[in-house]
Amino acid sequence: MLGAFPEEGVWLIGRVREKLMARKMFLGCAESCTGGLTSALCTDVPGSSRWFRGAVVAYDNAVKTRLLKVDEALLAAHGAVSGPVVEAMAKGALEALDVHVALAVSGIAGPDGGGLDKPVGTVWIATALRMPGESSAREPQVVSFSRIFPGNRIDVRFGAALGALGAVDAALDGLGI
Repeated sequence: MLGAFPEEGVWLIGRVREKLMARKMFLGCAESCTGGLTSALCTDVPGSSRWFRGAVVAYDNAVKTRLLKVDEALLAAHGAVSGPVVEAMAKGALEALDVHVALAVSGIAGPDGGGLDKPVGTVWIATALRMPGESSAREPQVVSFSRIFPGNRIDVRFGAALGALGAVDAALDGLGI
């Protein structure tokens, strides 16, 4: 699959891999609109088991609540494509997958499903980070942002996957890695 991914994505996965391995940290994903694409790209890299632990593809809200412990009230108040929900997904993935870094992605890949406030291509991305040895009782560092990715469904999904990996890279840079 990496052959179909933009060259900058291959480079980015390499950077993320090196940073995680240098700190003996693991990455996990909580993916909705990308349907596991980010995880598939990560596991296309030989030796990914040394830095990638797993993923939850939470396409349906019931999976978000059951496996990632996203509060139903958050979903009702903000919708699945929102900052509060992807932040909760990332925190849930930290715990469910027992990782140090979790990314979460939720969006509207299209071609329909968008509206004025959330047009097709709207994607929310979050990272949650906890250092090795840090107590799970301590709140993780969480950052979220939204972007609108242009193009068709495939373009939006690849853009979201690349954006999510970029967010992980930036979170690790924030640690001085």
